[in-house]
Amino acid sequence: MRQLVLKNGSYEYLEQAFGEWLNILGYSRQMVYNMPNAIREFLHFLESQQVNQINQLKTEHYKRYYNHIISRENKKRGGGLSNHHINSHIQTLYKFYEFLKHKGVNGIPPVTLKQLKLEERSPTVLTQAEVKELYEVAKHGLHGDKNHYLREAISARDRALLTIFYACGLRRNEGANVKTADINFDRRFIHVKHGKGYKERLVPFSKSSSEYLQDYIYNFRSLLLKEHNPSHLFIGLRGKPMTGDSMYKRLKVLVLFTDNPELHQKEIGLHTLRHSIATHLLQNGMDLQKIQRFLGHSSLETTQIYTHLTEEKYDKL
Repeated sequence: MRQLVLKNGSYEYLEQAFGEWLNILGYSRQMVYNMPNAIREFLHFLESQQVNQINQLKTEHYKRYYNHIISRENKKRGGGLSNHHINSHIQTLYKFYEFLKHKGVNGIPPVTLKQLKLEERSPTVLTQAEVKELYEVAKHGLHGDKNHYLREAISARDRALLTIFYACGLRRNEGANVKTADINFDRRFIHVKHGKGYKERLVPFSKSSSEYLQDYIYNFRSLLLKEHNPSHLFIGLRGKPMTGDSMYKRLKVLVLFTDNPELHQKEIGLHTLRHSIATHLLQNGMDLQKIQRFLGHSSLETTQIYTHLTEEKYDKL
């Protein structure tokens, strides 16, 4: 919604200040970008309702905005917004209200909108053989650059990317925010500093994972850096940190370059790799509570979904 133009200077200020506040709180770069974007749409809607000062906001305006977002078109994909997307807007309104209270803005009604129920469905899980196929594709490299060392660097980065999201089971935003300094090779763990709910955890990794990560960091990562010198682990072709979206697109490329038509038909994202490692650990006999700590789940009930996935797999044998 960056293309929406706000006429009100005070609303422009609120959007910018909201993003800065989220950044101070330690939100991921993706959230610091997306949430002010959603608030821009909300403020633009208020302007259309002749609400030109935030202290004029009433409960009815939340309801009207809700009706607006559930009926508007998805600009990227067509059709309406998904329940997940609508819930993201609602969650952002709650956070924006918290921000306004923090700024000392009084007389604003609290948000009372209820989130929509999400459709429950089993997550996509890759087989161990399919994961090996992705590593094989990454090993041979996909980039058409004539520079041999650049091809090798991209290949090493792709293997490291698979390692972070599969072998280490990190969430999308966690992986996007990993810094090289967060990885301890002596003790073989990653310090996840900005996990879900602002929780920190130490994620262990294997010897083979250590070799993939060290190969990329010490032998090839510097080849991707240009005039920039970011501390983020994953670097794109322009020398800047990769975003969750760019890493997702890279994974899709790896999938398409496999010779497995069944793999091509699956809905695969970075979280698919996380679901896959959890399922594989459970199939290999790891205790459910250990998997819970590994994934950073606050509740064991969340982790128990993988027992159902495993049961479904064996029911089909």
